[in-house]
Amino acid sequence: MYDLAATGAWIEFAVRWLHVITAIAWIGSSFYFIALDLGLHRDRNLASGAEGEEWQVHGGGFYHIQKYLIAPDQMPGNLVWFKWESYATWLSGFALLALVYYLGAEFYLIDPAVADLSAWQAIAISVASLGLGWLVYDQICKSRFGNDNTRLMLGLYVILVGMAYFYTSVFTGRAAMLHLGAFTATIMSANVFAIIIPNQKIVVADLIAGRTPDAKYGKIAKQRSTHNNYLTLPVIFLMLSNHYPLAFGTQYTWIIASLVFLMGVTIRHWFNSLHARSGRPTWTWAATVLIFIAIMWLSTAPMFRADDDAAAQGGGAIFARAAGFDQVHDIMLTRCSMCHAADPVWQGLLWPPKGVMLETEQQIVRNARAIYLQAGISHAMPPANLSYIEAEERAAIIAWYTAATGS
Repeated sequence: MYDLAATGAWIEFAVRWLHVITAIAWIGSSFYFIALDLGLHRDRNLASGAEGEEWQVHGGGFYHIQKYLIAPDQMPGNLVWFKWESYATWLSGFALLALVYYLGAEFYLIDPAVADLSAWQAIAISVASLGLGWLVYDQICKSRFGNDNTRLMLGLYVILVGMAYFYTSVFTGRAAMLHLGAFTATIMSANVFAIIIPNQKIVVADLIAGRTPDAKYGKIAKQRSTHNNYLTLPVIFLMLSNHYPLAFGTQYTWIIASLVFLMGVTIRHWFNSLHARSGRPTWTWAATVLIFIAIMWLSTAPMFRADDDAAAQGGGAIFARAAGFDQVHDIMLTRCSMCHAADPVWQGLLWPPKGVMLETEQQIVRNARAIYLQAGISHAMPPANLSYIEAEERAAIIAWYTAATGS
C-alpha cells in the first residue's frame, strides 16, 4: 500500500511547482508590459491613431507593437486578457500555504514562545489577516487619502511595516515572513481581480456600445498597477526567505522585512527610469547595496551579544576536536535527533527533514555550518523550538563553531 505521507509530499511538490510556474508567467508578463508601456515612442504621429509604438526583435522575428490610449477604430474580436496568470498564482499559493503552514501548524506556524495559539486560532488569524488586509487597503485607495499617489504609497508602506511587526508577534519567524509575502500578494492579485480587470471590461463595454469611457477607470487601474509594480520584488524575496534561516530566524525579522520593501522601490525605480529613457539613476543600486548590508548585519546581530563572548575563544580547526564538541554532540542528540535520524521518532515524520541526520559524530561534523547558522546564530531550528533548545545551548553551538573555524 502506497504511503499517504509520501503522497502528501508529492502533492506539496506539485503545488509548489505549479505556483512557481504561474508566478513566472504573471511576473514575466507584468514586467514586460511595464517596460513596453514606459518605452513606447509617443512622439510619432501614427496614421493608425495609436498613442505610441515600439519595434522589438526576439527569437529571430520582428514585432511592431502599438498602444491605443482608448481603443482602435474597430474593437478586435480576439482580445487577449492577461488575468489568469495572477489568479492561478494566488490560488496555488494559498493552496501551498494550507498544505505547509495550516496542516503543519505545529512545525511551521506556531511558536509558543511568541504566542501560545492553538492550530485553529493561528489559521484563523492567517486567513482573516489576508482578507481584512485587502479590504483596508482598498478602502484607503478609494478614500481622499488615496487621491495623492505619493502619500498613498507612504501610507501603504506604514501598513506593511505594521503587518510585519504583527506577524512576528503571533507566528514563527519563518511564517511571519511568508505571511507578509502572502498579505502583499493578496493585495496584488485582488487589484487585478477586483479593480483592474473589471475597470477594463467597463471600458471595453462602453466602446462596443459606442459610448465614451470615463477616464477615471483607466486612472484607477493605473494606480493599482503601479502598486503591483513596486511590490513584486519584495514578494519574491519574502517567499524565498523561508529557505534561508538568517532571513527569518532573528529577533529583527520585522525590521528586515520592512527594509526589503525599500529595496523593491530602489530596484524598480532604476528599471522604470531605464525603460522610460529618463536616465539611469545609479544611486538606487548604491542604496540597495547599503540596505542589503543592513539586512545582513541585522540577521547576525544576535551573535554579537555580550552573553556570547565565549564564542571568541580559539580552538582547533577540526570540528570533532574543537572545544565544546562533546556538549554540542549531546545537544544534537537531545534536541535534534528525534527528527534528524535514519528512523525519526517524531510523530508524522517518516524520514529525516531534507535528508539531514544528526546522530553520529561524523554526521554532526558534516553539517557543522548548517547547525551553526540554523540553530546557533538564528533560531530557525528546531522549528517553533519544539524541542525547547535553551539560549545557553545555542551559545554553546556558536562557541564550538567559532573555536573550530578560528573566526
